[in-house]
Amino acid sequence: THTTTPKMKKKKQQHENTLFGMGNPLLDISAVVDKDFLDKFGLKPNDQILAEEKHKPLFEEIAKKSKVEYHAGGSTQNSVKIAQWMIQKPHKVATFFGCIGTDGFGEILKKKAEEANVDAHYYEQNEEPTGTCAACITGDNRSLVANLAAANCYKKEKHLDLDSNWELVKKAKVYYIAGFFLTVSPESILQVAQHASDKDKIFCLNLSAPFISQFFKEQLMKVMPYVDILFGNETEAATFAKELSFEMDDIAEIAKKTQELPKVNTKRQRVVVFTQGKDDTVATVGGKVTAFPVMDIDQNDIVDTNGAGDAFVGGFLSALVKEQGLEECIRAGHYAANVIIRRVGCTFPEKPEFQ
Repeated sequence: THTTTPKMKKKKQQHENTLFGMGNPLLDISAVVDKDFLDKFGLKPNDQILAEEKHKPLFEEIAKKSKVEYHAGGSTQNSVKIAQWMIQKPHKVATFFGCIGTDGFGEILKKKAEEANVDAHYYEQNEEPTGTCAACITGDNRSLVANLAAANCYKKEKHLDLDSNWELVKKAKVYYIAGFFLTVSPESILQVAQHASDKDKIFCLNLSAPFISQFFKEQLMKVMPYVDILFGNETEAATFAKELSFEMDDIAEIAKKTQELPKVNTKRQRVVVFTQGKDDTVATVGGKVTAFPVMDIDQNDIVDTNGAGDAFVGGFLSALVKEQGLEECIRAGHYAANVIIRRVGCTFPEKPEFQ
């Protein structure tokens, strides 16, 4: 005879590859610079842009700075890395796809992904070097210049469409892609988004930067009907509203109007989440918009806001894959962002202290 064990109230068991991310894997190179450095390369103190020809020497120059740090980065990779950190065990709850070069920086990225316990499956090619992102830090501001290089070479038919890779896509329940990837492979995003929609799984997208809404609006709006959860910050939300001629400035109203955009899977109402730095995060809850205050932090404890948005999403996703409610997801997001801004780059201590 077998004895029945009493049913313990157990947290939902996590499984490998539940969270799927796809994006631009970049090696972050960060250093503190002065205003002259920004002026020399025509950079705004707080911005994110794609490198043009004139920015190419910047990467050499910033690497020569006295205190330069290297970290595995790229917006989506950062977020899934932080989600995995928040979850801790099991390892490899997060899967990540992206393109790298067969070079030293690519090897560093592979090592860093492994250290972060993320199940990274990179498409490796040797025509372009691994992508980099220079974070030029001045005080509380950071100007990001991304040289996509290899990240730009992701090919749906050479990677996403391979049976072994598509099996990993099918295993996931939650999908997250930063808007930055719209500049690389919108067809890959659409394929993943349509799969999520067909199977009633959760597809999340980030507005990522003002230039995405401005110059990749067509690609963005093709994916929007499949978006279950949309992230963005106040600047990106304002630009998005302007590009869609919403004719409104109020962030809560923009969130509401964005929620009402057409959606394919009507079983899930779209959730729109806009962060505003130290101000309240606003999110659509049912038909209403609710404000969620962020955690208090002393200005002197803020080391580097680079990665705060990615961290927020990572924390949010860690609660989402555990099937927790919106409020809990936002609380986890705020916690993760609060940890990240106390450190240089998108780095974190060994374990979270999140209860």
